[in-house]
This record gives sequence, C-alpha cells and structure tokens, in this order.
Amino acid sequence: VQLQASGGGLVQPGGSLRLSCVASGFSLDEYCIGWFRQAPGKERVFVAVINASGRRTDYADSVKGRSTISRDDTDNTLYLQLNSLKPEDTAVYYCAASRRTWPTSRIAYNYWGQGTLVTVSS
Repeated sequence: VQLQASGGGLVQPGGSLRLSCVASGFSLDEYCIGWFRQAPGKERVFVAVINASGRRTDYADSVKGRSTISRDDTDNTLYLQLNSLKPEDTAVYYCAASRRTWPTSRIAYNYWGQGTLVTVSS
C-alpha cells in the first residue's frame, strides 16, 4: 500500500492549488481517504475526508468553503482543491487512508503518504 502526494508549491495569498494523491496497492473506493496538514512547529491536523463510497465528505472549519475533496476512481487518485489560500494554510499536506467506515481521529488512519509542501506567501 502506497500513497504519493504531489501538487504543492509556492502560491500567493488568494491563489489556488490542487493537490493530488495517487494510491497504489489498493483501491481508493475501499477506504476512507483524508488530507491532513502540519505547519512548522505544530501538530498534524485534519483538513478533509471522503468516505469509501465517495458520497460523504467533511472539512475542517479552517478550510470549509474554500476547499473541495474529490476522487477519480479510474486513476485511483485523490484530490484536494484549495482556493483563496491564506498564509496560515502554509504546511506540509499529507494524504492518508483508513479502513474505518468513518474515521474520527488521526490514529484511525492506517497508511500515510510522504507529504507535499504548500507555501502561501507574497
């Protein structure tokens, strides 16, 4: 099982990015898949999650209304669209997979990608 995140980079405040997470060794539609982020010196925190069927999603309050989590089962790829980016969105973003029906904590995730850095700065 492997998750490979990409798409991070330097973006100006107000800009947008789309992060990708390619899964191998398993099918995304068998797991709940989430995005987390970790800012320098801070804990890794939840950003968004999509369940195995793709019919249920949830977002952290900090990104709600500015982000969209989605999945392409033909490519076995997860996406996170981030809009109206703010400097406080600067972090390493990780994708993770959980066998739980609806994971409610970070420890419920079984597999983690390596992370992709998003820097929001002018």
